[in-house]
Amino acid sequence: MAMEVRYGHAPHDVKKYDTQELRDNFLVQNLFPENDSRFVYSHVDRIIIGGAKPTTGKVSFGGGEDIGTEHLLSHREMGVINIGGPGTVTVDGIAHKLDNCDALYIGRGSKLIEMTSADAGKPARFYMNSTPARENFPTRVITKAEAKPITMGAEERANKRTLNMYIHPEVAPSALLLMGITKPAPGSVWNTMPCHLHERRMEAYLYFDLDADNRVFHMMGRPEETRHIVVADGEVVISPSWSIHMGVGTGPYTFIWGMTGENQEYNDVSPLPLSALR
Repeated sequence: MAMEVRYGHAPHDVKKYDTQELRDNFLVQNLFPENDSRFVYSHVDRIIIGGAKPTTGKVSFGGGEDIGTEHLLSHREMGVINIGGPGTVTVDGIAHKLDNCDALYIGRGSKLIEMTSADAGKPARFYMNSTPARENFPTRVITKAEAKPITMGAEERANKRTLNMYIHPEVAPSALLLMGITKPAPGSVWNTMPCHLHERRMEAYLYFDLDADNRVFHMMGRPEETRHIVVADGEVVISPSWSIHMGVGTGPYTFIWGMTGENQEYNDVSPLPLSALR
């Protein structure tokens, strides 16, 4: 288990960043090491972003030495979504099978987490978000069929998409963590358009199901000082609460959104007209 630390950044500093500085600070790459796990601790709302790809072996973690607690989840909750082949996440001895696009909510106080794949040739890829938690909720699986779908956008604006709520008060409650999967419809390229701000919540975007020759252009920054990061399959963008967030793909893709902050009110957003963007 490796833990990288990323610090926070003010908007007036970020507008001076060049491409490499933007990528170094907000893009997470190489998140799914074979037979190992990798974590990034962000000072943006203290979210932890993680990934693991067990193939021939078992990936185990749970110690809290990197965050100053006995266990990683002593005072945290975690969401896990499998974006690969079938696998199993065992939490304190209890096994939970996850197929592709199934999720697992892991409650505060859990100690040992072990991850395996059903087939080393088609390994699971477990994506994780963890946030501080002051309440206890039970560990449970949320299958793809149990997620709550919401269709948004329109074909003529190339932004038709289905948003699937997994870890959400309407499906599986948590203390502060929200997670779900959004998939643009065939022929649509925008994942959020027009864009918005939610000053009381940060967001992390994992882009996946991209072919090797496709990319997503993820837009960020203040509305009057927009920036972009070019993202490949399996990469994550950390989006602070002060930043816009939307992406446009050169081909089909899917993304996982994870959020935390002051509340779980999904509609606590400030829409932005396109005329406000620069």
